[in-house]
Amino acid sequence: MKRTIIASLFLIIACKEEKKEIKTQQIQEKVVLNNESNEAEEAQKWLKTSIVNYFKADIGSEEKNMQKITTKDYFEYKTDATNVDMDVDGSLTEKEFQDKWKSKFDTNKAGIGVGFLITAQDWDKIEVGSCDLKSSSKDEYIFNVVLTDNSFKAKYPSVIKVVKQNGSFLIADVLQDEPK
Repeated sequence: MKRTIIASLFLIIACKEEKKEIKTQQIQEKVVLNNESNEAEEAQKWLKTSIVNYFKADIGSEEKNMQKITTKDYFEYKTDATNVDMDVDGSLTEKEFQDKWKSKFDTNKAGIGVGFLITAQDWDKIEVGSCDLKSSSKDEYIFNVVLTDNSFKAKYPSVIKVVKQNGSFLIADVLQDEPK
């Protein structure tokens, strides 16, 4: 009987310790989720501001401004996509472009032959119509974004991946539908 009572006491103590561990783990998970949520909100705010500022910048400074808000790989990739089959130095054929970048990017959503973030050559005032978090993982955030230009009654939907590198956010990919 004494052994049963002692064994029961050990079980009770062990269960209480396990509950404490579970509660501590749940609190830690909530803190991590809150931090990720705050980071995602920061990334979203950064993305909106960066897009608006990009389109407000002086004409002729687009390339320099694009470099400031994109990763090096994405900048090179989008530059290649924009210049496919154009008569400029370093221009690639569509097949060369596909072969060069297919291992890193979805080349079917590159926006070949069109500009960065929108497919139009002309615009008046680009605004962020919506920017919704689609998914996130450590230092990577994917947003469904719709840019609008009310003057031209145009909408430009895309999926934009933002990464955090060296303490700052950068656009790492933009999945654009080809113009119809």
